[in-house]
Amino acid sequence: MKDFPLDDLIDREGNVYEMTCVAIREADLISSTSIKDDIEKEGDKVVSVVLAKALHDEIKYTKEDETKLK
Repeated sequence: MKDFPLDDLIDREGNVYEMTCVAIREADLISSTSIKDDIEKEGDKVVSVVLAKALHDEIKYTKEDETKLK
């Protein structure tokens, strides 16, 4: 199971709201694909995987993507 230290989330610098919006959108996208099944077969949860990716800046997006979230 993917895990991430809570301290990483608490100590996160930058726009946490923006990161959260991106993570929510990414989790929604993944949940609607077969990738969700692959994640769950590994014993992970989509939200945990997405938050870990967001915390490590592994999710790429543009400001245009951000405005669509609002």
